[in-house]
Amino acid sequence: MSGTRLVRRRAIGILTGFLCGGVALGAALAADSAAAPKGLDLSPDPNTAWGAFGNDYIAIPGGTKPVANDPKHPYVGNGAARGPGGVRRQVTVRVADTTNPILKPWAAEHMRQENEAVLKGRIGFVAPSSCYPGGVPGLHLFPGIPVYFVQTPQKITLMQMRGPEVRQIYLNVPHSKNVKPSWYGESVGHYEGDTLVVDTIGLAAKGPIDNWRTPHSDSLHVVERFRLTGDGKILEVQIAMEDPVAFTAPWVVMQKYRRVAAEPLTESICAENNVNFFNEDVTPIPTAATADF
Repeated sequence: MSGTRLVRRRAIGILTGFLCGGVALGAALAADSAAAPKGLDLSPDPNTAWGAFGNDYIAIPGGTKPVANDPKHPYVGNGAARGPGGVRRQVTVRVADTTNPILKPWAAEHMRQENEAVLKGRIGFVAPSSCYPGGVPGLHLFPGIPVYFVQTPQKITLMQMRGPEVRQIYLNVPHSKNVKPSWYGESVGHYEGDTLVVDTIGLAAKGPIDNWRTPHSDSLHVVERFRLTGDGKILEVQIAMEDPVAFTAPWVVMQKYRRVAAEPLTESICAENNVNFFNEDVTPIPTAATADF
């Protein structure tokens, strides 16, 4: 496939995976569901997958600035700490800039309180390390977690190894009249030329939309636009968010993925591997006070 053209053609069901942080953790799986049309031709080679550019949204030139770090508290992540020539910098915690004009007063105050707790020593809540679902659009910010696309004529199913978690996008249908809020809400999609457009509503206000702990309400409305660029080697996802309760205006950001080599998919159950014993308020995983036997 060349250019940015997304080819509609008949193919096997499972297409490929998104791998965050450039880590190749999964291979595209083969399914024997005959005559399942492809919308996004993301994996002509079953030995490839997709790796995210990073674990923060990318600003669009001339667009709204996404929430980032407080200038008084520069953020140094694990990747940035490994400097050139083997020089290491001190890793720091995420302290959000609450002066971003996109935030309603209550949202900015909520984040200010979160900042204070983090600066006093509490580990900052982020979904990837706290066994919480990514939700929409936060699923684009999970480092090292593959998401696999399974497409049929009626819907696209995104399966994330972590959990595992499942997100379903129903094709060419309207939203339900009454959508009960949930982690992933209700997503409906259609194609506009070479772009898959996904509209999501009914997103429960259970977790933040990014790793800066930016809150939202049940009124959050997200529209994602998926398309291939760079001769099919880059996947761009433009993410538009609107929440009149939490944000002063709609804002648009982007995430990008590059084609990377894949490895066999393995199971990962976050709750079983959790070792965050000192922050039960952040990760409320049930534990037994005494041994069962």
